[in-house]
Amino acid sequence: MTNNNDLTARSIKALILTLVLTAMDQITKIWAVRALADGPLVLIDGVFELRYLENHGAAFGILQNARVFFIVLTVAFLILMCYIFVRIPSGSYMLPIRVLIPVVTAGAIGNFIDRLMFGYVRDFLYFSLINFPIFNVADIYVTVSAAIFFIIIGFHYKDDDFDFIKGGKRDGK
Repeated sequence: MTNNNDLTARSIKALILTLVLTAMDQITKIWAVRALADGPLVLIDGVFELRYLENHGAAFGILQNARVFFIVLTVAFLILMCYIFVRIPSGSYMLPIRVLIPVVTAGAIGNFIDRLMFGYVRDFLYFSLINFPIFNVADIYVTVSAAIFFIIIGFHYKDDDFDFIKGGKRDGK
């Protein structure tokens, strides 16, 4: 069972991690707006460059100008992440999940800030070699966290390890 002191300490650590990662995302976006105003910066010719883009949609340019939808979806996602985080059992067994939640949350918040403040997301990382859609640091947080989450769900955890979400066991193994 999770005690209040443990939950408070975990929550403070998660909040600090979330704030630091969100700040890093926002700092890189501020830098990109200023540094890339005159055009792209080629880092590896034909492979990778920094190219500023105002993205009014989601990944791969889908759902253009669906700002209200993204705001509502992000708020729901953040509520879900908070709910899951406070229910996660103590113990090292669930540590990967307790680390991934603040990282994915920072990504969601980073792009959420952009949508609220500007009406679009500031993207600037571009792999020209494969013509991959332009993305940002927050997108990296979300993508890498999701990939790791799916890998550990598939290979580390069992279905009943997540009974705590529904109010079931919370022993932390």
